[in-house]
Amino acid sequence: MSNNSKKKATGGPALWLLASLLAPAVVFAQASSPFNTGANSLVSFALTIATPIAVLIVIGLAIAASVGKISWGWVIGAIVGIAAIFGAQQIVAWIRALFGV
Repeated sequence: MSNNSKKKATGGPALWLLASLLAPAVVFAQASSPFNTGANSLVSFALTIATPIAVLIVIGLAIAASVGKISWGWVIGAIVGIAAIFGAQQIVAWIRALFGV
């Protein structure tokens, strides 16, 4: 019977130490990911397109509400929704800061 089955792993603790030292570098590496860059450019493009559309919607809703075709609650709801869409980045940043993420 040979002693091959009782060999001791000598590199185990060194690998764990190396992994624990490199883990923060891996976590901070996601700040410059291509996904983050692409998502930011997509959001800025969507906001560029949504700005004139939102203006036309508010004008249309205000005219429809002033002649009595819809209630003013719809106009106020649309304005709050548009404000939430355009303020989404600030809202997300505020919530992340609130929870420390």
